[in-house]
Amino acid sequence: MSKNCGEARHMGFGERLRERREQLNMSRRELAEALGVTVSAIGNYETGISFPKEEVLLRLFDSLRVDPNTLYRDHFRGGKSVLSHDEREVLDQYRSLSAVGRDTVRSVLGALCQYQDELELARPQLAERRIPLYCSPAAAGFAAPVFGEDFDYVSVGGDVPPAAEFAVHIRGDSMSPWIADGAVAYVNRDPLQAGDIGIFCVDGEMVCKQYYRDPMGTVYLFSLNRARSDADVVLTADSGQTLVSFGRVMMHKLPLPKRGG
Repeated sequence: MSKNCGEARHMGFGERLRERREQLNMSRRELAEALGVTVSAIGNYETGISFPKEEVLLRLFDSLRVDPNTLYRDHFRGGKSVLSHDEREVLDQYRSLSAVGRDTVRSVLGALCQYQDELELARPQLAERRIPLYCSPAAAGFAAPVFGEDFDYVSVGGDVPPAAEFAVHIRGDSMSPWIADGAVAYVNRDPLQAGDIGIFCVDGEMVCKQYYRDPMGTVYLFSLNRARSDADVVLTADSGQTLVSFGRVMMHKLPLPKRGG
């Protein structure tokens, strides 16, 4: 049996979570609804940005129909000896075979592992993609980048939009439920259109808001959570305030609220 097939790659909790979700043909949105969290929270669990709270974790095991060992088995000594339900079922079937049947199974497994190794060698190696993740804490409702400092480069996979140029942690509830407290928002530097969500610097303070500019030149920066309309920002053409846009958050466009609503 080949070496690569016999020695499984170490996988983290988030990778095993995603693997099990995909085995059940469950979308991130479906899992989020079952757990009572946002879709972005599921993405953060799977990419290792954040970890589910205890009460969410218990619902997670039920929703994915797994025991804790299935998701955690690479995190403790002897974890490779812990079998999932599916693995135990296969082992029981193997043990029920005759000696000839077991030899046949081993031959088939050896051939499959060799074929898998050949596919891995033939697969083009993709360059690792890394983007800056800004992590400075800020006041409730504010985004948390201090541009040029206080960030880490993070590796991102296929679940992150290809055009994303950087990421920021969002703090507070003014953009919930679409962008939850603690979620990671992926951003590019495309020009903003009315209704886009953007990362802005207003008189030196960083905010994540929905953008609108009226024909008179007044700029409205709305909180998506209208219960937090107190956190809206309005800049008239003669206000003297400074406004800098750092980029557009990569998410679907949402309707604009009524001005003053």
